[in-house]
Amino acid sequence: MRAVQIEEFGGPDVLQVVDLPKPEPGDGQVLIEVSRAGMNFADTHQRENSYLARFETPLVLGGEVAGRTGDGRRVVAMIPSGGYAEYAVAHEAAVFPIPDGVDDGEALALLIQGLTAWHLYRTSAKLAEGESVVVVSGAGGVGSLAVQLGHPFGAGRVIATASTEEKRELARSLGADAAVDPAVEDLKGALIEANEGNQVDVVLEMSGGRVFDAAAEALAPFGRIVAYGIASREQNTVETGRLMRKSRAVVGFWLMHCLGRRDMIEEPLADLFERTARGELKPQIGETYALSDVRRAHEDLQGRRTSGKLLLDPSR
Repeated sequence: MRAVQIEEFGGPDVLQVVDLPKPEPGDGQVLIEVSRAGMNFADTHQRENSYLARFETPLVLGGEVAGRTGDGRRVVAMIPSGGYAEYAVAHEAAVFPIPDGVDDGEALALLIQGLTAWHLYRTSAKLAEGESVVVVSGAGGVGSLAVQLGHPFGAGRVIATASTEEKRELARSLGADAAVDPAVEDLKGALIEANEGNQVDVVLEMSGGRVFDAAAEALAPFGRIVAYGIASREQNTVETGRLMRKSRAVVGFWLMHCLGRRDMIEEPLADLFERTARGELKPQIGETYALSDVRRAHEDLQGRRTSGKLLLDPSR
């Protein structure tokens, strides 16, 4: 089978399309013929070995796939690695059926990014009715879903950040009440202005660096900033005294801690699938790259030139 493998960690140039033996499923595992593999910003960290989990080479990248099992079931699955390939093996407990009315690309958008958006609100931020929400990178894979879920989950005002006017317009079309350029000099002031002059209650943050600092300073008393990514590669430090003086909270979220707990995966995913099948939630599907174009895909991801869910087609 064709697959994307790395033999050393590094930049996009380490990604190689190679021929490998088809994987053999073990006990409690299932073999999936991959129709689409999902790509996430975390894959660039995996490629560099700068992710929260550590890996060894040689390594086939990719943590999510959609396709068919040998008995013909349409499924989507989370896997530790091995998704950038024509075939992948997944543990049965991490395999979920794709319902009618949801295509493979939509299912992939909902599996990791949709579940992340769901848990950011429900599990980590514990959004209360009427609270304001800032969604950093509101046109991205997680962000575009978080923007759409904001009002249905009870948000009073949803504010997105996005780096271009085109992306800001997309965020507004998906339900954001306002959209802000994160590059503005006074980002804290811009977020408060976008919230009609009020400090904000919740920030869903995946950038790090100056964006994290400015967004955290825009929080109202009892406000929460939920960190679920560090796209800038710039980590932040937090002073406990400042948290106490402002009655603010910083919460971290990593979807991997939900794995093995089907109540944290199965029920939220079913909710997301149902909303999508009814047309209430519209996963934004970005470009579908050929397997042979995987280097360009990673360059686009890391260069922040993408929006929506990025897919890899292993047949090309």
